[in-house]
Amino acid sequence: MFPLEIIAEERIREAMARGEFANLPGAGKPLHLEDDVMIPEDLRVAYKVLKNAGCIPPELELRKEILTLRDLLRTIEDEDAKRDKIRELNYKLLKLNLMRGRTVNLDEFPEYKERILGKMAGRKTG
Repeated sequence: MFPLEIIAEERIREAMARGEFANLPGAGKPLHLEDDVMIPEDLRVAYKVLKNAGCIPPELELRKEILTLRDLLRTIEDEDAKRDKIRELNYKLLKLNLMRGRTVNLDEFPEYKERILGKMAGRKTG
């Protein structure tokens, strides 16, 4: 710790011991913090403005589409239609992960993971 941090921590502890934080507004209530760690720092203000205007970031919109496609795939019985939706899902997964700057995380989509691992092992998957 830096000297300034040590001093700040000590003063906070002293104030807590005196009860100076006991009657603050919102005491005992959960904090409503925004989870923006996945948003690059230079875009956070812009995303907050968009959120306040009722818009959602492209990544979240795409993620919602992916989750909807996953649910839809469970209901499709026609193999050709299912194959088309799987291609669409592949495209959206790739696009999302490119937007995030990372490779596909199959753990987010367990049903899809089983199919890929089955194909890699040479098994026929349904």
